[in-house]
Amino acid sequence: MDEANPQVERVLVRMLRPSDLDAVIALDAKNAGRRREEFFRLKLEQNLAETGVKVSLAAELDGCFCGFLLARVYYGEFGSLEPVSVLDTLDVHPDFQGQGVGGALMRQLLQNLRGLGVTSLQTEVRWDAAELLSFFRHEGFELAQRLCLDLDLSPAG
Repeated sequence: MDEANPQVERVLVRMLRPSDLDAVIALDAKNAGRRREEFFRLKLEQNLAETGVKVSLAAELDGCFCGFLLARVYYGEFGSLEPVSVLDTLDVHPDFQGQGVGGALMRQLLQNLRGLGVTSLQTEVRWDAAELLSFFRHEGFELAQRLCLDLDLSPAG
């Protein structure tokens, strides 16, 4: 049991299902302030179609859909010879933050990835997202030894 948060054991983590699409979109909209229906429709189609151990997960607490994550496993990305996983999205309903939901999702993700023989998990975070950075630091993430580059493709860029 997580001594810091006894509710963690109450969090049910399961595979994300196609029927979760509306809940995923609504939760993301609540946190992001806008609806990204097509983005999540495509992401869920891609993630749920992949074979092997599922790395797209949902969390429920007291029967309520309260969080989800989407991750992918890549083999040979960016010149790496080892499989690597990328955490695309992690979202927890504001009413359930601080109750172990994110940690429970991460623990199950790590268990699934280890089962696939994946030894690295990567993600990106805005540098000014202090709470999210703190969460990832608590989960054991460290600064990566690489640079993320952007190219502005807008007409003004």
